[in-house]
Amino acid sequence: MRTGDVSLGELGQITLTVQDVTQAVAFYQDTLGVPRLPIAAPPTLAFFDCAGVRLMLSLPEGESTGAGGAVLYFRVRRIQPSYAELRRRGVTFLGEPHLIARLPDHDLWMAFFRDPSGNLLAIMSEEPKAQT
Repeated sequence: MRTGDVSLGELGQITLTVQDVTQAVAFYQDTLGVPRLPIAAPPTLAFFDCAGVRLMLSLPEGESTGAGGAVLYFRVRRIQPSYAELRRRGVTFLGEPHLIARLPDHDLWMAFFRDPSGNLLAIMSEEPKAQT
C-alpha cells in the first residue's frame, strides 16, 4: 500500500494483550503448536513465529485505548482435521467449522475460539472446489 511518501509492506508483527503470559505461552506453544522465537525478553513478553509474521504476547502497558481488538486467523490446510486435532488438544471452539463464502475457485471455511485471555482467534481454510 502506498500513501504519499510512505510505502507500507507486509505485516512484521502483531501484538496481543494477554492477562497471564505463562498461561498464554502454554496455550500458543503447547496447545496450538505455534513455534516460539528465542528472543531474550522480560517475563511480560513472549514472541512466536506465525509463518514469518512475529506475534508478541504482552501484558497490558499504560492506559488501554478502549478500542476493539484484533482477530488472528490461522491458515490450515483442511479445516475438519485441524478442528478435530485442536479440540483433542483442549481448544474450546465457539461453534463448528462453517462455510463463510463460496468463491469461484474455492470455499472459505472458518471456526472461532478464544485464547485464555479471551482474545478471539480462528482457523481458516480455503478449500479448492472439486474439478468437474
